[in-house]
Amino acid sequence: MGVANPFHIHSRKRPAADAPAEDPSTSDERVRRESWFRHLLTRPEFAALAGTVMVFIVFGLAAGNSGMFNLDGVMNWSQVAAYLGIISVGACLLMIAGEFDLSIGSMIGFAGMMVALPTMYFHWPIALSIAFAFVGSMLLGALNGYLVMRTRLPSFIVTLAFLFILRGLTLALSVMFADRTIISGVGDVARQDWFAHTFFQGVAFKGLFVWLGHIGVVKLLDNGLPLVPGIPKVLLWWFVLAAVCAFILARTRFGNWIFAVGGDANAAKNVGVPVRRVKILLFVLTAFCACLYAVLQVCDIGSAAADRGLQAEFEAIIAAVIGGTLLTGGYGSVVGASFGALIFGVVQIGITYTNIDSDWFRVFLGVMLLFAVLFNHYVRSRVAASR
Repeated sequence: MGVANPFHIHSRKRPAADAPAEDPSTSDERVRRESWFRHLLTRPEFAALAGTVMVFIVFGLAAGNSGMFNLDGVMNWSQVAAYLGIISVGACLLMIAGEFDLSIGSMIGFAGMMVALPTMYFHWPIALSIAFAFVGSMLLGALNGYLVMRTRLPSFIVTLAFLFILRGLTLALSVMFADRTIISGVGDVARQDWFAHTFFQGVAFKGLFVWLGHIGVVKLLDNGLPLVPGIPKVLLWWFVLAAVCAFILARTRFGNWIFAVGGDANAAKNVGVPVRRVKILLFVLTAFCACLYAVLQVCDIGSAAADRGLQAEFEAIIAAVIGGTLLTGGYGSVVGASFGALIFGVVQIGITYTNIDSDWFRVFLGVMLLFAVLFNHYVRSRVAASR
């Protein structure tokens, strides 16, 4: 789903009438087997899917009896994967278009403050603060994209500048208005607001899980409530966002434009693709994803902090690369990026269920990134050699 076709398909010549017929039990079977393997190998999400299976096998053997794969354990690592998955979707699409946004992590912290400060110190309704955060973040994303397209500077440089600008603003504004870098109490306000509580806080399908508890599917606590009260809303947001973006990338003209501008922006412009508009909209999307991450986190944790989202931009890029997205653009998959985020969540939380020192988590993440880059390079080399 959402894959650029790396092959140029050649039509086969029809054999002459007097040519001997090929044995279907040999040649056709051989061609079919080769085509299936090549097709599977060149899917961008193939490495991420294989990595996911490997990670589940490893932790199934190392931590299978520790509760990691019980329902409450699954909810723990799936929430970590969901938060990363939200921003990896935006990062993936932008990278397919040939650009980077290194301000995602700082945008998370800044958007959280845009929710918390007006709510706690200016007494805005939290729904209005959330709307303000989304609008402000998306405008900053548009500014990022505009500066990249207007100046023709590498997006790496422009967004690196915004990484420091937004992180500095988050710290300065929190100290200026609150005299501290952490603003608490937002969760209590969100709990009393219908909009924030319904869409961004807590879990969904509570009644279903209570019923599952009473029929013995979900473990019950001593007070009669289920141990797992429902599905965290961040998981639902991740699923919806990934599904919508994967559909857009695979089935719409805008998705074709994304692949085109990432493959060759000049050629795409010459055939009528609105390159500037596509890239600016994708910068807006990454800012939207960062703000969604921040709003969900602030409403659930109940506070905003100036250091939230630290290094999240690199984690999103790693998830996208593990998912098969090329750093050079023009090739990638939203589904693959989601698998990359899932690997991240399983390893980060799963390592705490084992006797392995948690310091090895970053080592494993770096190895996965290196493996993904080498695998993608190998696939591209095979594709180029077979043409």
